[in-house]
Amino acid sequence: MALIVYGGSISPFVRKVRVLLAEKGIEYTLEAVNPFAPPPDFLAISPLKRIPVLRDTDRPEPNTLPDSSIICDYLEHKYPKPALYPSEPFERARALWYEEYADSVMATNIGGGLFFERVVKKMMRGQTDEAVCQKTLSEKLPPLFDHLEHEVSGKDYLVGGSFSIADISIGTMFVNFDHAGEKLDAKRWPKLAAYVEKTHARPSFKAMLDEERPFVQRFRAA
Repeated sequence: MALIVYGGSISPFVRKVRVLLAEKGIEYTLEAVNPFAPPPDFLAISPLKRIPVLRDTDRPEPNTLPDSSIICDYLEHKYPKPALYPSEPFERARALWYEEYADSVMATNIGGGLFFERVVKKMMRGQTDEAVCQKTLSEKLPPLFDHLEHEVSGKDYLVGGSFSIADISIGTMFVNFDHAGEKLDAKRWPKLAAYVEKTHARPSFKAMLDEERPFVQRFRAA
C-alpha cells in the first residue's frame, strides 16, 4: 500500500485529508504542491488546479482523485475502521452538511477574508488589506459562529455522538483562523470555543498544528 497526498500542509483541505488519515492510522506520503504555481503535469490529475489530490498506488493508473471531500469518502470506504462517517443515513447526511458548511461558507470567509490576507499574501510578497480582515471579523464571521455555538450546545461532537468528518471539517477551518492570528471570543461563544479547543487537542490535529505553526508564524511576523 502506498498513498500519496499532493498539496500544501497549511491548506485546510489538505489538512482535512491528513487528519482523517491520522485518525485511521494510515501511512501516507505528503508531496508538496503549490496551487498558485503547480508543476506542469498537475493539471492532468487536478483539472481545477486545486489541492489536495490523492494517489493510491495500489491501483493501476489512473489512480488519482482530486477534491478533499471525494478523497475522504474514498478513504472511509477503503479503510472503514475506525468509522469517521455515521452509519445511520440521516446522521451521515447531517455530517456531510457540516462538511459542506465548512468547505463553502467557512472556507470563503476564514480563508479569503483572513488567512489569505494575513498569511498567503505575505508568502506571495503582497500586502495585507487589514480593512478586509476587520470587515470579516466584525460582519461576516459572527453569524457563522453564532450558528455553530447553537449547534455544539450540549454535545461533545457535532453528529452521532462520536468524532466524525463533521468535526474534522469544522476543526480544520478553525486551524486557519488560528493561523491568521485570531482566537474565538470565549465570552461570546463559550461552547464553540470549548469545542474547538477539544477538537484541536486531539493527537491528529495537534500534530498538524505543531508542524504548521512555525512555518506560518514566519510569514505573519514579516
